[in-house]
Amino acid sequence: MSAPKKPKLPFPLKTRLSISLIMTLTDAACRSNGSVNRRLLNFLDNKTSAKATPINGVSTKDITVDAESKIWFRLFTPTGINASAGGGSNTETTSLPVVIFFHGGGFTFMSPASLSYDTICRRFSRELNVVVVSVNYRRTPEYRYPTQYEDGETALKFLDENKSVLPENVDVSKCFLAGDSAGANLAHHVAVRACKAGLQRIRVAGLISMQPFFGGEERTEAEIRLEGSLMISMARTDWMWKVFLPEGSNRDHNAANVSGPNAEDLSRLDYPDTLVFVGGLDGLYDWQKRYYEWLKISGKKAQLIEYPNMMHGFYAFPNVPEASQLILQIKDFINNRVSNFI
Repeated sequence: MSAPKKPKLPFPLKTRLSISLIMTLTDAACRSNGSVNRRLLNFLDNKTSAKATPINGVSTKDITVDAESKIWFRLFTPTGINASAGGGSNTETTSLPVVIFFHGGGFTFMSPASLSYDTICRRFSRELNVVVVSVNYRRTPEYRYPTQYEDGETALKFLDENKSVLPENVDVSKCFLAGDSAGANLAHHVAVRACKAGLQRIRVAGLISMQPFFGGEERTEAEIRLEGSLMISMARTDWMWKVFLPEGSNRDHNAANVSGPNAEDLSRLDYPDTLVFVGGLDGLYDWQKRYYEWLKISGKKAQLIEYPNMMHGFYAFPNVPEASQLILQIKDFINNRVSNFI
């Protein structure tokens, strides 16, 4: 009996070949001894600097949170008519929501300065008409769990205590946590920490989880069926968990398997309403759906949006129609939560 054919991705051949090459080189940079070739990774990671002069209607600025720990964030601020009250020429500015965004990359790769994430966050700021705070956190394998969660919480508390670093027209009572892949994992755990610790000024109105990076010891149907597809492979994710989780832990640690045997009890926490995006061609699909189902079982409000023909990270390709659709769905979620959040 012949093996089932791999699903064909709706991307041009040139794009698929480019992704395949980048993934091959990225895998080569991840050594079997748990270290990485940072020189090669930095070569692959095209970075861009912050720009005070607006580009595509958005200005950017880098702000230091903790210089010693290298925690900082890139601030994306929409400019022009969209940032005016009522979208008109009135000089009075409207209060804008703030989206605190955590980038993906398996906790090992990328930063807010990476061109791909600068582009994504710039688009979010412009099209959602929000201020985006894209957080830089320390990476594995140099820094293991729980460093990334601590850095995310530190950035959130910094904003809670230093509202003046944000534009005057930002309303921190309209705050959203968001992230993609490992960043969505991070956003979840930061949300749990915020629920436990409490915040003074910031009120988290919602959480936007884009194809979150979760896992476990089990090999799921999607992982097996989609093994060898672009972006996600079991060998790649196994390596990422190995260098992230505490020594001696397995993938059922609650940092990875949030809905598994060591799951956090969310029932007593004021966990934010959550929007979860999944892709049918994403090897992490089953873990992501379990996260959504676990939120519902825990009594939390959650919405699941599926893209059956999309792979992991499809939103990073602006020419894909589904990327634009995703942004519109995020906009609806933010607008609904802002109007209902008292």
